[in-house]
Amino acid sequence: MTSLPWLDPDQLWFPPAEEALDDPDGLLALGGDLSTERLILAYRNGIFPWYSDDQPILWWSPDPRCVLMPENIHISRSLRKTLNQRRFRVTTDQAFGRIIRLCASTRSEGTWITDDIIASYSELHRQGVAHSIEVWNKHGELAGGMYGLAIGQCFFGESMFSLETNASKVLMVHLARQLQEWGYRIMDCQVKSDHLISMGAHTLPRSEFLSIIGTYADRKPSQPDWTLHWQWHGPEA
Repeated sequence: MTSLPWLDPDQLWFPPAEEALDDPDGLLALGGDLSTERLILAYRNGIFPWYSDDQPILWWSPDPRCVLMPENIHISRSLRKTLNQRRFRVTTDQAFGRIIRLCASTRSEGTWITDDIIASYSELHRQGVAHSIEVWNKHGELAGGMYGLAIGQCFFGESMFSLETNASKVLMVHLARQLQEWGYRIMDCQVKSDHLISMGAHTLPRSEFLSIIGTYADRKPSQPDWTLHWQWHGPEA
């Protein structure tokens, strides 16, 4: 493997994302820390942490990058039927701690959401940078959820889970439509999956992704807080 830079916790910097390895795709640097300042700098530069408890902190910037433009959210016929049934209620920032822990515990293949990750992103939530989206069923129980970072007009999705059929899809529709109303330009999905592609996501060359976030991360959205207002209004929505 090509030698990678080790980041000093006392020095706040990253190498350019373009220097990331091709194999494994996107691995850029090791070490550093999970301070909120470093995390915000990372996302602003198209970089995110992904590692397990037995590894040093690993920093990634894959190429290509999976993204979803909020206006391009795809609502299938079956999903439209689910939305019309109004089986779920969607909120924001009502249960961040529960959401990030469920994102960690519901992944059958293991998780990178370590205790240190939970602590750092919870601090970002207290600072108003990280947000949770909750999906509740008719019994008031969590059916799904997601957390991510909002920086300027960019939303960086981190992890999502679903405990009931279609809960995550309902979440994606509400989030995309609300972000569109607030003037957000892009939802970062990091790495593509069949689920994301079915919802309207696509891949971009890393250079194009970096150009987009470089333009919009410093532009304020029209909504200063994260109170969700958008709701599904029926078949014509």
